[in-house]
Amino acid sequence: MIDETDLKILTILQQNARTSNAEIARQVEMAPSAVLERIRRLESRGVIQGYETRINPEALGLGLVAFIFVASSDMSEEMKTAEQLAHIPEVQEVHHIAGEDCFVLKVRVPNAKSLGRLLRQRIGVIPTVRSTRTTVVLETVRESSLFPLAAAPDLAAEIADVADIADIAALEGVPVEVFHE
Repeated sequence: MIDETDLKILTILQQNARTSNAEIARQVEMAPSAVLERIRRLESRGVIQGYETRINPEALGLGLVAFIFVASSDMSEEMKTAEQLAHIPEVQEVHHIAGEDCFVLKVRVPNAKSLGRLLRQRIGVIPTVRSTRTTVVLETVRESSLFPLAAAPDLAAEIADVADIADIAALEGVPVEVFHE
């Protein structure tokens, strides 16, 4: 079970995974050793799956983002197709979807020419890929890997005190009004 203190720790780490243990302890008003124990427990339970660095893709020359909808010709081999798509370095995300297509991919490449090559030479050569439809992103307004922890329904149900949810939302920079009867 994730309690309100775990949720506060997750919020802090999600905003900046390099926040020191001492600083987290100060913010959640606990001893650093207790915070470290909680973080290790969250890691061992798979709640915290790792720590990543956010890199500006344009600084690496990866300025074009596209979403590619992929239809598979063999329903029995869909997950094999998904694994093949997931191993393509330019593919950042693979989602198995309902509807006309089987998958939607998020890809990053330097330019339109690179996107064409990716479609022809990497995706189109997978035997079970029947067709693709591509949507090119003109401008990214918001992109985030952060989860809305204050709004997580299962967690909110576990936390009884609404004031604590407001504290978590404040850590995330989300304006929240708390009404008391």
